[in-house]
Amino acid sequence: MRHVLSARPGPSAKLRVGFVLLPNFTLTAFSSFVDMLRLAADKGDRSRPIDCSWQVMSPRLRPVRSSCGIDIQPTADLLDPKAFDYIVAVGGLLRGVPAQADPLAAYIRRAAAAGVPLIGVCTGSFLLCRLGLMAQRKCCVSWYHYRDFLDEFPTLVPVADQLFVVDGDRITCSGGAGVADLAARLVTEHLGAATAQKALNILLIDRPRAAESAQPAPRRAEGTVDDARVSRALLLMEQNLAEPLAIADIADALGVGVRQLERLFADRLRESPQESYLALRLRHARWMLANTRFSAARIAADLGFADGSHFGRAFKARFGATPAAFRRALSPRSERIEGDGEGRVFETP
Repeated sequence: MRHVLSARPGPSAKLRVGFVLLPNFTLTAFSSFVDMLRLAADKGDRSRPIDCSWQVMSPRLRPVRSSCGIDIQPTADLLDPKAFDYIVAVGGLLRGVPAQADPLAAYIRRAAAAGVPLIGVCTGSFLLCRLGLMAQRKCCVSWYHYRDFLDEFPTLVPVADQLFVVDGDRITCSGGAGVADLAARLVTEHLGAATAQKALNILLIDRPRAAESAQPAPRRAEGTVDDARVSRALLLMEQNLAEPLAIADIADALGVGVRQLERLFADRLRESPQESYLALRLRHARWMLANTRFSAARIAADLGFADGSHFGRAFKARFGATPAAFRRALSPRSERIEGDGEGRVFETP
């Protein structure tokens, strides 16, 4: 199935955006961004690219397939990046991020050299990092790809508890519905808050969320009551498994007191923050035992346990078996290659 997107830029557009779609990109992320521009560009819902203009670019006008199988027909070849206020790389499946020698990578480098602000949406941020364009900058990634990011870019600073991050002329967004919030911020800066709100209203979005808003965390168990502060605390814990943060530091990052955080966890999860933190570390240890060849001692060290004995006792208390017995029971599954990155902590209740 092929969808043809046609939009020609207005000569006096106040916001000009060039899109580069990576293979297997996420259609929702792309369409949310474009629709915000479309609705902000004209009066009402007439969709004329007057105040905003956009081009979807691809080498030699080749269609680009999204992760859901729908092809997008580009509107232009790779144009002079200086014709745009922003160049947006929209990613999706990690295997769709192109190699550094790819024409798209060369184009992104050219845009960076020209001083054009770059936006990495979804795994588009991985491309910016692979090209060395995020050095000394914070990079927003989805909680789902947090460990993938650390494995590939151990020297960079990932942020997985915000919707998007603006760091100078580099903007990265975790993807999903947060793309509409990012696009709304750009529209606000270039066309005004009223225009952005008008577009959001048409999309049936109440109001834009700030960059610092927490990414919705996956539920740890059935029946869990959502709370943004608890979700953000869990994400902070997930990002600091090897060197656990003090609960006071987590509370401070959320702008609440320790006792208030403890009450929130008791109300929502029926356990203390310390118990939740230990549960996350142990569940991650269980995933590592099942999916890597790391020794139990290595896993204990990687997850901040004092020693192997401490880890073994905590693991048995939680899961009813020692790490060695758990791994033996897995049999063929324990032969999976080291660090294949398939699992996610939050997937296993």
